[in-house]
Amino acid sequence: MSILIGIGIVTTVTTFYLGKKGWQAFHKAVGITPGVLVYQNDNAPLSFSTVKWQQLNLHKKHLQNLPEQQLRQLKRIDEKVNHYQAYQTALQAQHNTPAITEQQFVLNKMLHTRLPEMLASHHHLVNVNRNIHKRSGDNVSTDSVGNDNKAEANELLQSVLNNIEQRLDKLLAQMDTQQLQELRVMKSYINSHDS
Repeated sequence: MSILIGIGIVTTVTTFYLGKKGWQAFHKAVGITPGVLVYQNDNAPLSFSTVKWQQLNLHKKHLQNLPEQQLRQLKRIDEKVNHYQAYQTALQAQHNTPAITEQQFVLNKMLHTRLPEMLASHHHLVNVNRNIHKRSGDNVSTDSVGNDNKAEANELLQSVLNNIEQRLDKLLAQMDTQQLQELRVMKSYINSHDS
């Protein structure tokens, strides 16, 4: 009888131990630390220093003078680009690499070349205006010209961000439509061979 009780205890302890190790390995595999809960408030103000970019390669110094609305828009654009890149990677994993379209080429150029250039220009313009204001004192004409330049720079940057996000939205919509069409073709093929 004591042998059966001993085997039961060893089996229970072993099952518990292996279950715990398996549970921890599962959490580690998906990138979760057991016992640690991190709440992320999506409405909290963004800081250029805490934003982590998934796909965009942006210089943090160029993001210092951006309003929060533009930082949030850049973050949305980065998430959409990440979604699109994941789709492209999945296609390549299936050995299905479609030819790049002109829209994709232009968007890629805008995201990886023109956007960083515009952010650098915007940062330079805003910083030059601040330095001019510091050196010139209370000169009203310099102030109004600097504010006009800064306002125009913000409008131009906002226009570019809107354009990029619209292009991304169209590309993602095309991607979804293409996937849906492929599913329809597969269903039609299967139904035609179902006799």
